Amino acid sequence: MKRAGPLKHFILAFTIALLLYATLYSGIEHRRIRNGPWQVTFQNGTGLATVIVNEPKLHISNLKINFPSEPAPLTNSTIIFDRPQPVPFAVPFGQCVFMDTTFQPGTVVFNIFGHEIQLLPRVLTVDKKEYPWQSDASISLMHNGGWPAPAKEH
Repeated sequence: MKRAGPLKHFILAFTIALLLYATLYSGIEHRRIRNGPWQVTFQNGTGLATVIVNEPKLHISNLKINFPSEPAPLTNSTIIFDRPQPVPFAVPFGQCVFMDTTFQPGTVVFNIFGHEIQLLPRVLTVDKKEYPWQSDASISLMHNGGWPAPAKEH
């Protein structure tokens, strides 16, 4: 009976480790990106600064955050938050102050016209207040940092 040399054992162990690594890496990468990134459009074509949030895999579409009293440059640009980058960085109307897209869609936080807008898969937060995701909804934020005041009854 012939003894197997150490080189043969090394090659076998290396091959098994390589196959295991490739399988686990592709599984983790699929899990990491399966929901896709946030798609945020910054729009000001009609004089109304608007941020439109979409995330198709989470069934979030066309959620609009309006800033009716804010002057903003004319723009119509969409940013897809799929690649990490150093923060803060400029976005139309403000800054992205935090971004963690390790497992997409992840968390993205903006400071836009003095408002903190946080996109989380579970909920939208605006100025530390939680709002459930609703497609085709519209939120208007006032210049003073508050929500529009309810109508007063006399």
